[in-house]
Amino acid sequence: MLSYYHATRHPWSCLLFLLPLLAAYEGGLAWVGGDPDGQMRNGADAWLRWGLEVFGAPQVYAAPAVVLVVMLLWSWWRWADRPKDTVTTLFGMAFESGLFAVLLWQFSRNFGPILDVLGVTLQVPVQVSVPSAAPAPVSRVLTYLGAGIYEEVLFRLVLFTGLYALLRVVLLPWLVALPLATVGAALVFAAAHHLGPYGEPMRVDHFVFRTCAGLYFTALFVLRGFGIAVGAHAGYDVLVGTTVN
Repeated sequence: MLSYYHATRHPWSCLLFLLPLLAAYEGGLAWVGGDPDGQMRNGADAWLRWGLEVFGAPQVYAAPAVVLVVMLLWSWWRWADRPKDTVTTLFGMAFESGLFAVLLWQFSRNFGPILDVLGVTLQVPVQVSVPSAAPAPVSRVLTYLGAGIYEEVLFRLVLFTGLYALLRVVLLPWLVALPLATVGAALVFAAAHHLGPYGEPMRVDHFVFRTCAGLYFTALFVLRGFGIAVGAHAGYDVLVGTTVN
């Protein structure tokens, strides 16, 4: 019988954990009338949909369909060793996601004092902001759910995994490839928040914090699996976005 640790990292558990989040996000957008001006979709979601649209895929359904197909294929490949007690596993994943979200949220609120203790001088606000969203509470929560899902798909599942695989292909040992891929994906994750028409103006403190957050989510992805990384990311964004003073 698989241990809880391995069960939470299995793609089947991650797919089952992801389904209600993805349904809440995509179904919620449809329920509020869609998102014709793109204000409720985060950058990673918008980029993924734009890339799929270039190849002629329908924008509304292609992005979630791609995510589900990838997770289903991954689950099928690992079907023989799938966890049996999925209910306990999913409850545990939800608890861990909430815990890791709160830890990062507390880190964000104390980021300035932590830098002061380390002797690093940056102009840092008490609360680290997230990308802007529509003013309605439901719309804000939907935006944060989307960020948790699609940013983890793009920056951890695709970018980090792809960088690590590429570095291994060129025969770098895993002890070198892993930190290089981790740092590279974290830096791209931080920089992406300042790119494009909806990107924030560059600020060193925000960039440094988001790099730390990228390292944090990558560690969760590697050690605790894709599902918990998505849950922690979505939970953190909801906490930040609903507790801004």
